[in-house]
Amino acid sequence: MATHKTRMLIIGSGPAGLSAAIYGARAGMEPIVVQGLQPGGQLTITTDVENYPGFRDVIQGPWLMQEMEAQAVHVGTRMMWDTIVEVALSSGSPFRAFGDGGDIYEGDTLVIATGAQAKWLGVGGEQELGGKGVSACATCDGFFYRGKKVVVIGGGNTAVEEALYLTNHSPDVTVIHRRDSFRAEKILQDRLFAHPAVKVVWNSQVDHFVGDPASGGLTGVAVSDTVTGEKSVIPADGAFVAIGHAPATELFNGKLELDANGYIVVEPGTPKTAIPGVFACGDVMDHTYRQAVTAAGTGCMAALDAERFFATLEFSRVKEAAGV
Repeated sequence: MATHKTRMLIIGSGPAGLSAAIYGARAGMEPIVVQGLQPGGQLTITTDVENYPGFRDVIQGPWLMQEMEAQAVHVGTRMMWDTIVEVALSSGSPFRAFGDGGDIYEGDTLVIATGAQAKWLGVGGEQELGGKGVSACATCDGFFYRGKKVVVIGGGNTAVEEALYLTNHSPDVTVIHRRDSFRAEKILQDRLFAHPAVKVVWNSQVDHFVGDPASGGLTGVAVSDTVTGEKSVIPADGAFVAIGHAPATELFNGKLELDANGYIVVEPGTPKTAIPGVFACGDVMDHTYRQAVTAAGTGCMAALDAERFFATLEFSRVKEAAGV
């Protein structure tokens, strides 16, 4: 067991955490990144990435995260293979985080970049066809289904918004919902029902995804009627599971303000939490955009604000030591 001290402690190693590390290291904050259970975040399970700025050709998610990590290390970041199981925030800076192996991490500032995970259905073929027709992000992957048949599974705002977005690429969008009405806002429903490219399959639950991962990917979605029990297969080239996301905020429950969906609440337009010196960035505080590039942007913001906080903290310490 050991204690690791830093001016900037970062929990999470996706685009937000690594961008914070790059900016923090360049500002002389000597950041430590604790990588967590999924080093690199959700992009490590994403195959083709076509919308990250700076790359003319399609790139691979895992490769992009490897490059981000290498850049962070190059400018002075320490990467730690550990998982945080407890944090101490109430006494203010320095903040402490405890690894599952007993190590303690102490930071004058804390950047939370633990991300969020898409909720999945847990049915057959979902994992096997992930990235081969099955996705949880229309704005990430919809472009690959131009002119093809797609389905969206869900009934809330996310599902309706994703279905409407997909009409930019597909002339044939089917929304599958297990009930007979949507939970989405009425204005979104009105737009959806008015769109000629969209049809809705009501009272239907997904049984499994149909297709062969080795040869062509997804071909359809097998459903059951929740009223009659009748089974059918809806042909599809792409299927988007849109039943929400779960932010990784268990560590901070009762220690930071969370919204009704579990996302960390920040000061509007900033990554600042209610505790001075603690910042949140990326999908752990963003339930609207959820893109790698927006996560990286908020990581930059968190690092800049953390450096400003630390400068003020250091000035106060110098004055106190001088008896001023």
